[in-house]
Amino acid sequence: MTQPQMIFVNLPVKDLEASKNFFSKLGFGFNPQFSDETTACLVISDTIFSMLITEPRFKEFTKKEIADAGRTTEVLLALSAESREKVDEMADTALANGGSPANDPMDEGFMYGRSFQDPDGHIWEVVWMDQAAVEGQA
Repeated sequence: MTQPQMIFVNLPVKDLEASKNFFSKLGFGFNPQFSDETTACLVISDTIFSMLITEPRFKEFTKKEIADAGRTTEVLLALSAESREKVDEMADTALANGGSPANDPMDEGFMYGRSFQDPDGHIWEVVWMDQAAVEGQA
């Protein structure tokens, strides 16, 4: 049997403890097996992880400059949510715990989303879709 493919999104962070605290408040956990004093493995799901890496350590993996996420957008990270209420819950929790607004809420009726910036300026989008409505449009 084939093992499901996993994704590890590597993100540079200025303050690892602040980032860990922020994402813990959003309800995420960390895998200590893949974490140390310079890296924290944020567990998003069974197959999705974000490696939060201090900037000096991150620099060891690239020859390019690290993007200043406060000034430029290097990636948009989108997470699904099981309901409109869960979208609001995560976005409101992020904003109350050190996150900042990113874009205006998006409401297409069958799809609803909000976004926020984490303490390092990375943009996270949280989106709910009514699968029945989406399938009915096909």
